[in-house]
Amino acid sequence: MRVRQWSRDLGMGAKFAFTGGREGWSRVLLTAVGVGLGVALLLLTTAIPSALAARDDRAHARGDFTYSEMKTPKGDNTVLVGKVDTTYRQRDVRGRELQPEGVRAPLPPGVTKFPEPGEMVVSPALKELLESGDGKLLRERVPYRVVGTIGESGLIGSQELAYYTGGKQLASKADGGRVARITDFSEGETYPSDGLDPVLILLILVVFVVLLTPVAIFIAAAVRFGGERRDRRLAALRLVGSDSHMTRRIAAGEALAGSALGLVFGAAFFLVGREIAGSVEFFGVSVFPSYLNPSPALAALVAVTVPVAAVLVTLFALRRVVIEPLGVVRTAKPARRRLWWRLLLPLGGLAMLYPMMGQGKNNGEFNEYLVTGGVVLLLIGVTALLPWIVDAVVARLGSGSVSWQLAVRRLQLSGGTAARMVNGIAVAVAGAIALQMLFSGVQSQYTEPSPQDLSRAQMQVTVPSATPLASAAEQFTRTKGVRDVMAFSEGWLGDRRKDPNRSSSVAVGDCAALREVAALPSCRDGDVFALQGGEYDTDTPKLADSGRTLYIDPGYDDGERGKQVAWTVPRALKQAESRTDPTGTKRGGFLFTPSALPAKAGPALRGQVYLKLDSSVPDVYDLVRNTAAKIDRYGDPMVWTSGERSDAYSSIRTGLFVGAACVLALIGASLLVSQLEQLRERKRLLSALVAFGTRRRTLSLSVLWQTAVPVGLGLALSAVVGLTLGTVLLKMTDVPVSVDWASVLSMTGIGALVVLAVTLLSLPPLLRMMRPDGLRTE
Repeated sequence: MRVRQWSRDLGMGAKFAFTGGREGWSRVLLTAVGVGLGVALLLLTTAIPSALAARDDRAHARGDFTYSEMKTPKGDNTVLVGKVDTTYRQRDVRGRELQPEGVRAPLPPGVTKFPEPGEMVVSPALKELLESGDGKLLRERVPYRVVGTIGESGLIGSQELAYYTGGKQLASKADGGRVARITDFSEGETYPSDGLDPVLILLILVVFVVLLTPVAIFIAAAVRFGGERRDRRLAALRLVGSDSHMTRRIAAGEALAGSALGLVFGAAFFLVGREIAGSVEFFGVSVFPSYLNPSPALAALVAVTVPVAAVLVTLFALRRVVIEPLGVVRTAKPARRRLWWRLLLPLGGLAMLYPMMGQGKNNGEFNEYLVTGGVVLLLIGVTALLPWIVDAVVARLGSGSVSWQLAVRRLQLSGGTAARMVNGIAVAVAGAIALQMLFSGVQSQYTEPSPQDLSRAQMQVTVPSATPLASAAEQFTRTKGVRDVMAFSEGWLGDRRKDPNRSSSVAVGDCAALREVAALPSCRDGDVFALQGGEYDTDTPKLADSGRTLYIDPGYDDGERGKQVAWTVPRALKQAESRTDPTGTKRGGFLFTPSALPAKAGPALRGQVYLKLDSSVPDVYDLVRNTAAKIDRYGDPMVWTSGERSDAYSSIRTGLFVGAACVLALIGASLLVSQLEQLRERKRLLSALVAFGTRRRTLSLSVLWQTAVPVGLGLALSAVVGLTLGTVLLKMTDVPVSVDWASVLSMTGIGALVVLAVTLLSLPPLLRMMRPDGLRTE
């Protein structure tokens, strides 16, 4: 009987929502749009695991390098693949040379025909780039004729830059590294992952909680759009005999209708968003729309949870509203909000997180339930405390300008509504501050500082042994933006032709280059130096006996066959003190000037060129890459950085940025809808004030103050909660607590800018609502 009564009342409320005329439809549409935006983001979130899995599957399906010695014999089902990757303006470009060796040679995914030498098939994004003015430098590096495009099955993302070009005479270069022979794409080795340590798992958990909590709050706020006018309509139901409980159930039915329509809108927004996601790139990550398929179980959970939450939120919101046959008792002085239970939420969150203090990454996994529950309670605590703080502050605000008084009086009458508008932004900022502190605190554990001296060089290029080093150095010297070139030929020598007992390094360069790695007593062409003071070098002093025969490029039992060029230590061998070279190490071994090296030893050495650049020259790195590509198309110049960051850590950080961008977009859109709904409810009041002579400037400022006061209080509260949560998380990861105040201020400023942008966008509708004809009643 009770279930039947609930069903009847909820159904009646849903019917009123769709048959209540313009007012009913307006409220339902506002609710549906707000709920729909949140549902769309939830669906996108549930699709993330499938998108990541699809990217991994695509990457595996085109894996083509074993990075080991060639073991596959030539046959009519083999293809040679040369790795010609490059980078263009900080974007990776995946390149492959293909040379089929038989009629059954496998084609890479997404390619229907092997390109001939001088031709290439490209990804749609690369084709667009090459045809634009921005691709001029890249066209010099890949000057092949475009004869087709790579299909979706051959790409991991819609914005990936990739190409396949025809190759020739690749067999002589086949080594499993630069050039590989395969019988099937996807046969490349996949190295097992080390897995994520507890701190990285904690980061993932906190990121998801912080990003999804504002979404849930926005959905809860959206089902309360138009609440004041709805409650006045419900008073009429009391006149025809409904009791207070039935009236609340009917109101919940209206919210249920709006949330159900919101699910439809959310599905539509999701489909639109999925198409948009397929045409953009966030922080180097792009996907195809087909990747974004929500898990059926998670999508069903969203479909069930949102309507249920709409009913519960509505019943909770009406607990303090007295709906009588003659009106709604809402505008009377509200009962004083109680603080004690609001404090229980953040205190409960701290209590859940406290047992994991000092755990760090070496004491097992963090309890995911305690972490999730603790972070959620702390963030939800913001939504519970903010209405109390807004009421407490606005009750004490004094006199001021007319616009200020209008705003303060409105806030005193409906502080809860104002707080609901900024709850989402406050929670998002609190979470962002905490995450920023956590990422900053643990990044040293996942970032390894580079020993390279960036003041002496910014790029390093490897030159193949077949290319004269002097010629390569001359080409780099002529490259625009290159200030200085240091060139060395490097290799090894040992005391035996094969499997030497003692070995040491060899570096060949002119006197200017050698002085970059050692303090030379004097230098002229023909000199040879034995280095002293090298790091971890104990063999050089024992090999530097004059008259002793040593062998450059000795061979080893593991399959490496050296050139084994004999060299006799000269009597005129000079001693030199090692100094820190541009790579940040003190090298040992022997230094040769060019004429001192045996002529036959040249092919046994590999050149290394260190470049000092003029960073003020536009695209200087790509100018260097173009020169390097002319010297060796398989080379990939190395750009030196101040440190190297863990791939897993970087991926989580990238995911945070992508998710934060989506949440900020939702925040802005939902705030705008909420602001327009508030203005719509006050349309008649605004028109009356204008009719009585109130200036539009005064009303506009009053609306701004009504937004600014709760936003300011919300951001202050979010800063306190965010700093508290960030401190607790750092204590849990067992790293020193430090506050990056610049990041805290920037996160708070971003939140304020979103609200300011929404306020500015709401001004044109506000000005239209200030016309006296808004008093007209039909």
